[in-house]
Order: sequence, then structure tokens, then C-alpha cells
Amino acid sequence: MATPDEGTSGQGGYDPSFLGPEAPFPHLPGVDLARLDYTHFSIAVHPERRLAAVTGVVIDGARMVDVERSGDTWVLDPRLPATAQTGEAVYADNDLDRGHLVRRRDPAWGTQEEAERANADTFHYTNAAPQASRFNQGLELWNGLENYLLDNAVTGQRRLAVLTGPVLAPDDPPYRGTLIPRRFYKVAAFVDSEQLAATAYVLDQTPQLPDLETAAATRAAAGETPPLGPFRTFQVPVADVAELTGLELGAYVAADRYVPASGVREERWRLLSGYADVVLS
Repeated sequence: MATPDEGTSGQGGYDPSFLGPEAPFPHLPGVDLARLDYTHFSIAVHPERRLAAVTGVVIDGARMVDVERSGDTWVLDPRLPATAQTGEAVYADNDLDRGHLVRRRDPAWGTQEEAERANADTFHYTNAAPQASRFNQGLELWNGLENYLLDNAVTGQRRLAVLTGPVLAPDDPPYRGTLIPRRFYKVAAFVDSEQLAATAYVLDQTPQLPDLETAAATRAAAGETPPLGPFRTFQVPVADVAELTGLELGAYVAADRYVPASGVREERWRLLSGYADVVLS
């Protein structure tokens, strides 16, 4: 079984030609992101936020390998200074999880060796972002989107290219020297009639983020966790993700399959209660 510190050889990385039509790895104009290649995925770390600005993974649904989860040992990536990464200090003794950006399962395909190496690669802190720990339907929906989209890939090739990351907003709440993202985005690309197609999604965890500095004391005094609202998962225009993040997503904007009925953002964003709500054409 591979371990995370073995997973920094840059095997493969994100392949923009994986689908056939070009699905480019985005850049952030004006910002020198630190790109790191792993097995079947790549991560670009923001130098000021010390979190990924974008991750990209290619998924071959027909060649998935079931890799048993064990240990969950998270490590810093030795290719970056520790001061350029958000490590364990942010996640210790609180209600924050190390939220996988590239899901553990998504790059685990190919040979057994490749899949095990890819699985281990996802346990680098560069692939984590602080996420509220309380799981509910909204978060479970978000975590299963890739499975749903693979099952519904139009050509039947069962291949996806998925971009995921936190929305690094300047007004995100500070905690232990790190700004905690309130939203996350996902852009999924696939092939339809030999053309690139894409859809985009936003997860809002704002209601799940109490005052982290006082939450532990509040729980201890009250003997319970303060009531929090649900995660909310939306299908959104790709152009809105580009606007929120500043990422260059032109190819995906042009390939967007979701056409909202209204130009008003509150009406453009489609709140998902289940996968049947997802619009793919």
C-alpha cells in the first residue's frame, strides 16, 4: 500500500487531452500559483491563502480500482515550504475536517499500483481545505456528484475531468491565521457528440461555520453543539464560478450545458435537493 510521502513523483498529473476535446487546467491571471502534479490530478496552491486555488482530476470510470481506506495519514508536500501550506494546526481540536478537494476515489484507476499511489496522493494537505465536520444531505449530495455525472456521461465513455476548489473570498472568516472558505466550486467536463460539455456547482457551508474561536467553549458549557443550518449545493452557470474565483474558465463557459431561466444570480443558482435536479442538457 502506497503512503502519501511516496506520492510526490508527479506521475501523470492532470491531462487536458484526456477527454479528447481540450479541457484545460485553469490559471489565475495575475497570481503565480504553485502547481503540483500527482497521480492523475494536479493542484495549484495560492501563495497568500496557502490553500489550493484549483485542483484538476481526470477520472476513467471504466478503470476504477477499489482501494481500501486505512490510516488517513495526512502529510505536507515536501515540494513546497511548510509555511506555504495549511497544515494540521488549523484542523486540531475543533469542528473542522480536512475536506478532500480531489476525492480519494476519483484518481484511483488504472493498474493496482497506480490506483494505490493516487489514493495516497490525495492525503497531502495541499489537497485539503477546512470544511465543517457536520455531514448532512447537502454535503452528501456534493460528495456524490462525480458518481452521478460518470453514470450519466452522454457518450458512455464514463470519463470526466473535474475542477474543484475553495472560493477564496477576501471576506472569508479568519481562524488561526487562515481564512476559512465559505464556498467551494466544482466544474465537471465530459464529452457529448465529440464536443466538450461542462456543468458547474457551488457548495455553500456558510451556515455551518460558527465562531470557531468560541465554538468549543460554547459546546462545553452547554453540553451540546450549537444548531447550524444545512450545507447547500447549487448548480450554477460556469461563468458564475469564473466570476467568483477569477479563474480563466473560457473553454468551460463556452461548453456549459446549464442555461438558467433568469439573469438574476439568486434565480440562476439552482438549489439541488437530489440528483434528479441536475440539468445536463
